[in-house]
This record gives sequence, C-alpha cells and structure tokens, in this order.
Amino acid sequence: MGAIRTAFFFMFVCTISAQESVSQDKDYFTEFQERPGAMERSVFFFKVQNRYNKNSAYDWLDSVNVYLNTAEKTNDSIGVVNYQLIQSQIYHDLGDYERSLAISKGLYNDFKLYNLETKTRILELMDTNYSKLELFDRQFEIRRKKRELGLTENITFYDIYANLGQYVKARNDYIIQEKNTIDEGDFFAKAIYNNNVGNYLRLDKSVPTALTVFKKANAFLDVYFNDILSVRTDEELVSANLLKGKILGNIGKCHVLQKEYEIAIPFLEESVAIIDEYSKGKFSSDFIENSLELADCYLQLKDYEKATDYLTEIDNPIKTANILKKNRLYAALYDRTGDYKTSTTYLKRNIRIRDSIDDKDAKIKKQQLTAIISQEAENSKNLIDEQKLELEKSRIDIIEKDKNISLVFISLVFTLLGFAGLVYAYLKSIKNQRLIAEQKHIIENSLIEKDSLLKEIHHRVKNNLQMVSSLLSLQTKNTRSKAAIAALEEGKSRVKAMALIHQKLYQNDDLSVIEMQGYIESLINSVQSVYKKGGHNINITIDAEGVELDIDRAIPFGLILNELVSNSFKYAFPNDEENGKIYIHLRKIGGKEGFFEYTDNGVGLPEDTEERANSSMGIRLMNRLANQLQTNLNTDRTSDGVRFWFNFK
Repeated sequence: MGAIRTAFFFMFVCTISAQESVSQDKDYFTEFQERPGAMERSVFFFKVQNRYNKNSAYDWLDSVNVYLNTAEKTNDSIGVVNYQLIQSQIYHDLGDYERSLAISKGLYNDFKLYNLETKTRILELMDTNYSKLELFDRQFEIRRKKRELGLTENITFYDIYANLGQYVKARNDYIIQEKNTIDEGDFFAKAIYNNNVGNYLRLDKSVPTALTVFKKANAFLDVYFNDILSVRTDEELVSANLLKGKILGNIGKCHVLQKEYEIAIPFLEESVAIIDEYSKGKFSSDFIENSLELADCYLQLKDYEKATDYLTEIDNPIKTANILKKNRLYAALYDRTGDYKTSTTYLKRNIRIRDSIDDKDAKIKKQQLTAIISQEAENSKNLIDEQKLELEKSRIDIIEKDKNISLVFISLVFTLLGFAGLVYAYLKSIKNQRLIAEQKHIIENSLIEKDSLLKEIHHRVKNNLQMVSSLLSLQTKNTRSKAAIAALEEGKSRVKAMALIHQKLYQNDDLSVIEMQGYIESLINSVQSVYKKGGHNINITIDAEGVELDIDRAIPFGLILNELVSNSFKYAFPNDEENGKIYIHLRKIGGKEGFFEYTDNGVGLPEDTEERANSSMGIRLMNRLANQLQTNLNTDRTSDGVRFWFNFK
C-alpha cells in the first residue's frame, strides 16, 4: 500500500513539474510575431496568461508599436483597433493605468462600430483601470453599461463597495450572489470564493474568522493541485499558482495583524516568491503589499538587514497606502539604527502626503459612494417609472375593454335579456377582484409600516441600552473600589450584549430572527474592548454559520456567551499563552432542537467551583439564563481547559 502511494505521489510531482516546465519553455513572443494578421495576434495575445515568461512587457510593446505604425500608414482600421487594445493591456500590465485608460477611452468613442468581442475587451480594460485608479463611480458606470448591453452575465458591484470601505455590504452581496453558483466539485472556484470572503473579513478586522476561511481556501486549492487525473492548461496553472500566492499572503497578513511575526514570515516569503515567478512582466500590488509586510515583520524582530533588503526591492508603489507604509517603515528602520535625520525625512514625506492626499481621498471616496448610491436610486426610480407606465397602459387597456363591453351590452340588452344576468355577474366579479387588490395593497402597506415601527423600536432600545452603558462607564470613572469597578465593567458588558441583539434586529430585513455567526463575532469584539485585552495570542473559532435564533432565545444565549468569553479573557489565560484556543459551536438539529458548546484550553476551573456556585453572580446568572432556555448548563472538566454545553428547544 505504501509503495502505491509513493508511486502516485511521484506521478503527481512529475506531472506538475512537466506542465510547469512546458509553460516556462514556450516562446510566446515568437509565436505572437508569427501570427498572420492583427486579428490573429490579438486573439493569441489575450488568450495567453504567462506571455512575459521570456520577453519583457517592454519587448512586446516595442513590437506592437511597429505593427500599429504600419497599420496606421496602410489605413488598416481593424489592425489599428486590435493593436491599440493590445497596447492598452500591456500598459495596464506595467502598472501605467492612466495611459492604458487613455487608449481604451479613445477606442470607446467609436464603440458602436465594433463587434461584440472588441466591445467586451474595451469595457473590461476601462473597468480594471478605473478600479486601479480608484475612480469607483466611473467603474460603476462601466458595469452598468455592461449590464445594459448584455455583454457579460452576472454583473456585480460588491468589489466596488469593498474598495470604498463598505466591507460588510460587500461580503453580504458577494455571498448572496456567488455561493450558490459554485459546483460541488469545482475546488478552484471554492478556493477563490473562500479567499474573497476571508479578505472581506480581514479588512473588516474579523481576523480570527478570516484566518479560518483563508486556511479553508488553501485546502481547496491543494485538492485542486492534487487531482492528478486532470491535465491543466498553461493558463490554468498560472492562474492557480497566482491564487496560491495570494492566499498564502493573506494568511501571513492575518498573523501580522495578530502580531505573530515569526509565524507570518514563511507564508509571506512563499507568497512573494510565487507571485514573482508567475506574474513576470506584470505589475502586482499583492507582491508590493506582501513585501512591505515582510519588511515590517523583520523590523519588529529587529533583523534590520533583511528588513532593508525587502524595502529596497520595492520600486515605486502606486497606491497611496503602500507609499505611506514604505515611508513609515523606512522611518522606523532609521530611527532604530540611530539615523534620526533620515528617519525624520521619511516622516516629513508622510506628513506631506497625508496633508495633500489623505483628506482629499477621503472626500473623493465619500463623493463616489454618494454618487453610486444616487445612481442606484436613479436606477430604481427609472425601473419604478417604467413599471408605472406599464400599469398605466394596462389600466387604459382595461378601461377601453370596459367601454367595449358596455357598448356590446347596450346593443344586445334588448335582444339578449337572458344574457344580462351573466354580464352583471361578470362585472361584479371584476369589481370584487379590484376591491381584493386594493385591500391587499392596504395590508402590504400596513405590514411595511409595522416593520418600520419595529425597527425604530429596536433602534431606540439599542440607544437606551448604550446610554445605560455610558452611565456605567461614567460611574466607573468616579469609583475607587476595584471590586465595584469590576462589577460595573461586567454590568456594562452584559448591557452591550443585549444592545447588540437589538442592533442586529433593526439592521436585518427579517425582524423575527438574528443571524448568530455575525452576532457572536460582534459580541467577542465588544468583550475584548471592555476588558482592554486584544486576545492576539488566542485563536477563536466560531462555528455557527447558518444558525438563526429569535429574540427570546438570542438574549439569554448572548448573555451566557458574554459571561463565558469574559471569564476566558479574565481567568483562563493568565500568562497570555500563544497556544490559547477558544471554540464556540452552535447548531440547530432538524430545525427544532439546538446544541451549544463552548470550550477553552486555559487553566480550567478551580477545585472549589461547586462551593462558589451559590456565591458567584456569574454562575447564578448563567444558570437562570439557561432556565429561560428551558435547559441546564452542563460543565465538563477536561485535561486541557474546560467545556460548557447544553441542548435547547
């Protein structure tokens, strides 16, 4: 059996090595030049992913410029368009997005003259260039143009919202639009999906959950690579390896956010190596960002030589955030090595950049977000206007039909008296249907008004609870007793847990239930802020996706979880161990019964826990809350920490 596994592993390694070797050895530049015409060269160019494997993008640009000049001299209009498309893509690959956009916008002026494929490429180039230049309102307009022309399917906008800092909306829209479109056996698509979800979580500071999702994405991609029965094309291999580099980089970034620099370095170094290998000739913001993270890690670990090496490898970062970070790292490096003059120079650069760009960028993004929301509102208004026109047309048609029916009725009334009863019944039926429709409309409006009032009530309850929390904070500042301060802090944490329930309710479209995965994440962040303990060395795993509870069960559940997490942060890890773990599991069984489990690998419960139960307010509170859920809170002492669990209806 072991020999068979070894043989399969050897075959897999040989297959992957052979495929990558073929991809690296191909001379795409010569193949491009040997194509017979502009159309054939354009199709070949856009088909090949790893086109710069032997010749740089500048070599390709020089060759295309020669072809373009020849096409212009011979009035070859088709050739001019195709070579300008290639030219625009090469400038984009080099990171010169403004020049790339200028060429594609010039082509857009004659948009109606092109075939479907050319139109699609022009819009794709403008879309990606507007994104890189952070002109998101223009990018939104291009996406609308795509959807209007039907050039591409499933036009989405979640990435635009993410670039504007709306990470929660972006993640929710992405999950709704993409999750159900992925085939069960498409592991590459699953890797992309989990990497994007993890990115939105990381940007929204939900780092532990993001790290779990990134690891899942990496596992799916490993399954994709290990499928030795499928032969991958050169383009598929390049895309998969670039995705691997991005996922590893994202895992490394999560560890950096948790200040786990030594753990982050291997992931970031492997990521940089992969992206550098498979994005030859193309500008990569992931390469720059991950290199900056590596420089930061080595700087934190006081390995100034390696930090300097990575900083010097980064040439001309385009994004403002990357420029600021590079200057900040240089300033910190020179400060720690005693060159305070140079350190001050880099700090002054950042001050100038922030003064001239940051405020302006913030205002521009706010304006862009406002413009996008206005465009969406305008789209909705136009859609409503169109529906109104259709309804008005239908109403006129009905009126005309009613007139015709009346004329026929009058003309036949004296000759077809026996038919009069049937006509009367028919007209009365139409009237009843209209009355039913009007009553239905009134009921629907009433339900909408009721939902609005309920949301307002939950909003006000949340605000009142926040006021209570603020009062407790003020009382804490005016109290000298440590015991009183601790009690007030615990009370404030419990109030926040209840306020969060009402916040989630008025933010939801469905006011009857609360989505527990997001609530638990928010609750943990709230507890961390109360106890001033970031929990960077504690790995928190939350497994409650898809579980929804009504408010009667969510409030006692949230208060129980608040007590458990608070106790873990206060007592379970007194030495802030690096291997600290908290696991939260919540499931509905058969849609009726529920199961909750909470474990940590801390120091466990003291020996006199049972004697303290009657005097500890926290334990008494959890038992009473469990009674509200019609269950009992069970406690298991384990060899490594403690476990709490209960079933509930």
